[in-house]
Amino acid sequence: MKQLIKLSLGLLLASGAAYADTLIHAGSLIDGEADRAVNDRTIRVSNGTILAIEDGFTTPASGDTVIDLRNATVMPGLIDTHVHITSQYSARSNVNRFVLNEADYAFDAAMYANRTLEAGFTVVRDLGSGYNVAIALRKAIEAGDVPGPMILAAGTSLASTGGHADSTNGWAARFGADPGPKEGVVNGVEDARKAVRQRYKDGADWIKITATGGVLSVAKSGQNPQFTMEELEAIVDTASDYGLRVAAHAHGTEGMKRAVLAGVASIEHGTFMSEEVMDLMIERGTYWVPTIVAGDWVAEKAAIDGFFPELVRPKAAAIGPLIAETFRKAYARGVPIVFGTDTGVSPHGANGKEFALMVAGGMPAMETIQSATSVAADFLEIGETHGRLQTGYQADIVAVQGNPLDDISLMQRVAFVMKGGVVYKD
Repeated sequence: MKQLIKLSLGLLLASGAAYADTLIHAGSLIDGEADRAVNDRTIRVSNGTILAIEDGFTTPASGDTVIDLRNATVMPGLIDTHVHITSQYSARSNVNRFVLNEADYAFDAAMYANRTLEAGFTVVRDLGSGYNVAIALRKAIEAGDVPGPMILAAGTSLASTGGHADSTNGWAARFGADPGPKEGVVNGVEDARKAVRQRYKDGADWIKITATGGVLSVAKSGQNPQFTMEELEAIVDTASDYGLRVAAHAHGTEGMKRAVLAGVASIEHGTFMSEEVMDLMIERGTYWVPTIVAGDWVAEKAAIDGFFPELVRPKAAAIGPLIAETFRKAYARGVPIVFGTDTGVSPHGANGKEFALMVAGGMPAMETIQSATSVAADFLEIGETHGRLQTGYQADIVAVQGNPLDDISLMQRVAFVMKGGVVYKD
């Protein structure tokens, strides 16, 4: 009997230890939804979940862990809705297409994922990766094999022949490349349906299309429409059949208009967005992902001789200032905006620069943070578990030293990162 009692007590004590909590003492707390911060709160975390948010700085019980962030502003893990986690543009990018293998991109992707997480971004939507590397990385992160953000992956982007996401643009004719739906190149309605179904087979969470030309593709136009209405409708309808939504890269007005009318969930970049398109997006509830930082970065690099192919350089030089001005107009008009950077064009880990550019475009600091937390989570349909500091939500929590509402540049210097209750940076 004594042995049994001892065993029971041991199990009880072990069980008690297993349920010890982590207490985060937050000097200032932004919950991702409310329009103001609150002071002196304790976030109680257990088993990867927020158990409670308590007034004041709670005294820990025996076995509890205390994380002291009394001099910091604590907020939900940040969400970037437009990244390319498997690569990073450089002057060698066009050469790399011919010299790097799938494994090279996979190792780079793991490194970039860690940088992204340490920058405070605990969730990302990857909108295009070769060899389905982002999908494989998503699985590895979910399994706990490598550190990184939760990934919602689109797999290979869809383009028309010669379109922005046709990976064979700029190739010599002797290579004889003629990619089809399996490789993400669509010509006609049947191709469109097959391409979507292939992405579903690959395990994609989203469908990404290039509705217009782009800046960095080796092609003349950066804004011409590149799908017919029939092709766009086939993509959106087929995606809907499989429970997927569509994100549309688009710079030019006509391509944007067609994409919105076809029913895409988001417009990416939107550089030449007209007032007509803005009003259509407001009417349809289509979100805009501005990616101002990418435009800023390519405009800067366009000044460097030889950094871009000559076909790309004038497009890159023009795009930065235009995206910034479009943001100012679209925000003032009321277009739904969600945070996204196109990181992978600009460097991984520098995602936070977008906040300052959004503030410069007229959006209040708190709204920019909401756009990367609750707004982004709701847009991605994970808003019941992510994007807010609330009881029952996943413990994705980040902090900056100081007050980002007074100095938005602090969002570029995240000092603390917790994802799923695990601390990755402190």
